[in-house]
Amino acid sequence: MVIHTDLNNFNIKNPILTIGVFDGVHQGHHSILSRLNELAREKDGESVVLTLWPHPRIVLNKDIDSLRLLSNIDEKKYLLSKTQIDHLIVLPFTKEFSELTACEFIENYLVQKIGVKHLVVGYNHQFGKDRKAGYEFLSECANRFGFTIEKLDAKSVNDDNISSTKIRGFLNEGKLNVANKYLGYEYFISGNVVEGNQIGRKIGFPTANIKIPEPYKQIPQDGVYAVRVKLNGDSFFGMLNIGTRPTIDSDLRNKNIEVHIFDFDKKIYNQTITVSFVKRIRDEKKFSGLDELTKQLDLDKSEIRKIFLLD
Repeated sequence: MVIHTDLNNFNIKNPILTIGVFDGVHQGHHSILSRLNELAREKDGESVVLTLWPHPRIVLNKDIDSLRLLSNIDEKKYLLSKTQIDHLIVLPFTKEFSELTACEFIENYLVQKIGVKHLVVGYNHQFGKDRKAGYEFLSECANRFGFTIEKLDAKSVNDDNISSTKIRGFLNEGKLNVANKYLGYEYFISGNVVEGNQIGRKIGFPTANIKIPEPYKQIPQDGVYAVRVKLNGDSFFGMLNIGTRPTIDSDLRNKNIEVHIFDFDKKIYNQTITVSFVKRIRDEKKFSGLDELTKQLDLDKSEIRKIFLLD
């Protein structure tokens, strides 16, 4: 997959294009991307995905307090690279760009700069200023500028249409198994390891405290999770807690993400770590003290090790 951040020298054979945010690159997106690749082969062309970054709501300061994303731009690039598309265009979204009408965007970018031959869109695709341009408008533009267009039906699981919004809701509600099913992979987060208060080490459960650099990243519901861990190219298993640590921290406003990596005891401060969520084990609880907390952590560890067939 070739990544393009501008279109000044963009020149490819017979571009077969789709446009979208592709947050999470979930199963619904995969149906579009599979069709895109199929058409590229049929029409002797190349498959192209066009997306925008930063997210428009960030640039326009629109409802950003409620904005949560399944994937940042690096995660999106990684996920899209696994779909066998030929090209990814990441256009910088600016306030000036937001003022383009749908017609101006199509003519200036899709037709003149990309040279689109065929456009593939999802069932609910809307774009342009105020997201007013839908499939009928695109069809009119296709006839006017000489490209073809195809709209795909929504992909569903158990008759429920897949969407990034629904997946974010499942993660927020602790329905990890459903979220992962809709995604088609285990949801993951990446962050930097920062120094904590060392209480975990004192009770036999040293943890890596993870700071997420992306403020809009969707974090799953508070609780204890079985996770896979990637660090410096190596893979591990572990148990992760999201929450306020009510047993040891009086300030319940501070949310922490900390992972105990099995069979691992190295200092990894300031390193990047990625954790994939496999199963939600339980809610976060407040215990009477460290002894009761330690007993529960022993039970959690035993359960999670069995999930990964480590015992």
